[in-house]
Amino acid sequence: MENKQIFSGRGLYSRRKFVAHVSYIGIGGLTFSGLSAFASCGLPNNQQAEAQSAEQKAKKKLGIALVGLGGYSSGQLAPALQETQHCYLAGIVTGTPDKVDKWKKKYDIPEKNVYSYENFDSIKDNPNIDIVYVVLPNAMHAEYTIRAAKAGKHVICEKPMAITVDDCDRMIAACKEAGKMLSIGYRLHFEPHNKEMMRLGQEHVFGEILRLKAENGMSSVKGWRLDKELAGGGPLMDVGIYCVQGVRYTTGMEPIAVKAKEGPKTDPDTFKEVEESLTWQLEFPGNIIAECKTSYSEDLNLLRAEARNGWFELSPAYPYRGIKGDTSKGKIDFEQVNQQALQMDDFALAIKENRSTPVPGEMGRQDVKILQAIYKAMETGQRVEII
Repeated sequence: MENKQIFSGRGLYSRRKFVAHVSYIGIGGLTFSGLSAFASCGLPNNQQAEAQSAEQKAKKKLGIALVGLGGYSSGQLAPALQETQHCYLAGIVTGTPDKVDKWKKKYDIPEKNVYSYENFDSIKDNPNIDIVYVVLPNAMHAEYTIRAAKAGKHVICEKPMAITVDDCDRMIAACKEAGKMLSIGYRLHFEPHNKEMMRLGQEHVFGEILRLKAENGMSSVKGWRLDKELAGGGPLMDVGIYCVQGVRYTTGMEPIAVKAKEGPKTDPDTFKEVEESLTWQLEFPGNIIAECKTSYSEDLNLLRAEARNGWFELSPAYPYRGIKGDTSKGKIDFEQVNQQALQMDDFALAIKENRSTPVPGEMGRQDVKILQAIYKAMETGQRVEII
């Protein structure tokens, strides 16, 4: 009971802070009926949207509801769901009523499949929605994953899975208790260049790995990502996690210790709550060291492994498209794919086939444990063991 009270309190406070980052603060808490009324003017025939939904269901596709309609949902996930073969965009959850009309018209979303944050739990009564995709600020991932599981829905949660290991444990437990699957949005596990890095490293194609280098950063950031309570930290939580993932899946091993150092703050006002940049060294079994760097003021994008008989790398390694690879023996050259479409289709198939997802909650939990160890090493200046 105590944990539930603490959890609920933090979730509500975080949600209020999040609403403060969007334009329509005053109407961010409208109920479903309010959203529907707001969106009813000028919509295409709702029966058309209902028919579209029925057609998708007839094709045995699973319905996905996106929770949070920010840049990633609008720019990547919703378009990707127009290319998927086993799932489709069935519904939306938003605290910004101004977005509802546009989304309903653009994607033929029936009025009954539009939800607010406040009435989200009633999604349990909607058979059109099989999967909930949580695309909210990091501090809100746990709350909405748990609520989705309790509503009887499978869940995809964006990375990082949460901001604490305890939150991850609650998310995993809630999905298991509900008998629903939990997947983390690790799109690069479905991207052929990164899959080749996994093969080359884990199969020792160039011999035993000796060292690795992973860097990911971007030179411009704003909004909730600079709010420590909502983000859980700075670039490490946002883009640095790709470096952690990259060295884990290239080696196929887990790090055993870390040292870390925060970079200088060139803009103290912007980065008053979070780190501007961070470097860290992950130790793996066999004396393998991964040198990593992340930044919110520098563009970085690299995953490289040096082995006993050669080297292999991706540069850039982590973008949505345009990934390029090279090795000491020639290019890594595969077709560019829609990573998000492949990711969501695989989860839908995993549900249909009753098999495990390759990117489960336990993988997300391990990353959060490593991220917290990196921050501890940064704050203490000490080598921190990862156990």
